[in-house]
Amino acid sequence: MSALHLTGVTKRYGRQTVVDGLDLSVASGEFLSLLGPSGCGKTTLLRLIAGLTPCDDGSITVDGTDLTRVAAHRRNIGVVFQNYALFPHLTVEENIAFGLKAHGLPRDERAQRVRAVLQSVQLAALADRPVAALSGGQQQRVAVARALATRPRLILLDEPLSALDRKLREHMQIELRRILRDAGITAIFVTHDQDEALVMSDRIALMNGGIIEQLDVPEAIYAKPRTLFALNFVGLSSQFEGQVEAAADGMVSVKTPQGSMKAPSSVAVGSRVVLAVRPESICLGDAAPAGGNANTLQMKVSDTAYLGARRLIYMDTAASTQKVVAELSAQTGCAPRPGDSVALAWPVAQTLVFPAPEAA
Repeated sequence: MSALHLTGVTKRYGRQTVVDGLDLSVASGEFLSLLGPSGCGKTTLLRLIAGLTPCDDGSITVDGTDLTRVAAHRRNIGVVFQNYALFPHLTVEENIAFGLKAHGLPRDERAQRVRAVLQSVQLAALADRPVAALSGGQQQRVAVARALATRPRLILLDEPLSALDRKLREHMQIELRRILRDAGITAIFVTHDQDEALVMSDRIALMNGGIIEQLDVPEAIYAKPRTLFALNFVGLSSQFEGQVEAAADGMVSVKTPQGSMKAPSSVAVGSRVVLAVRPESICLGDAAPAGGNANTLQMKVSDTAYLGARRLIYMDTAASTQKVVAELSAQTGCAPRPGDSVALAWPVAQTLVFPAPEAA
């Protein structure tokens, strides 16, 4: 049974449709990320689920109960905001107990519940400390503990890690997922950070213009994007536009300004397409795949970028203004330098095909 089920959910502001007839089901205990650029509707969708913003059309069901017209404070849905919304004049314990008081829990039960959630977020030793004296990561855990204390049906998180520095943010991504998994809580997480979504999610709903462009596991969102938007929003890629000149047995040959390339596809002859390949699929020089199952190019290195464990190699072709990018291990010796001419190749099977965008 789905913990959350949305049917035809729509929200308009004047003539602008921010969420457009959206359908979504989330399984019990699942961690789902709403990923997308600013203005795509992900935070509005979160507010609709929480009851903080009313739906114009559609329905919202949680654990089989229709909550579409139920007030926010009666939905028993936990919310963790971007700024945590903690009370700075209260202690950690008092912040967590605040919602329990509002629910009318007896004092002894409140104390027991607070102790349990503090233990789960590893903050029991800081119960009496003012939240203003905590680090950003500790405040984030207090906000999560406060949301968990009421034992919600569902917890919604609106970019709660965005204010943290990179190292702490990466640590809290794993920690937050552990806390929610241990609690068995269904979670909807809003982010515009693709790496964060890939690391934390059971599934990702990639949003664009108020709709879900692709809903899938992280591996499929990255390796098998269904649209050019999904390809371009998640990860780097090299792209080549061309026209299908031959097709047979589930393979196409595409004429591009860089030469003829092959790809697995059933697109009709004459179609305009975009071929794409991820940087880690491209091999340079002697590391290129052997045999006829590879697309090959000769290119000139324009720039390189050292990223610690890996190095990105950017290349130009005389026929294209778009960069081609390959990813190498930083441990690879004799990495090419700007100005070097290099042979590159990648497996035909790892070449992605998309309809070319229509000319404006």
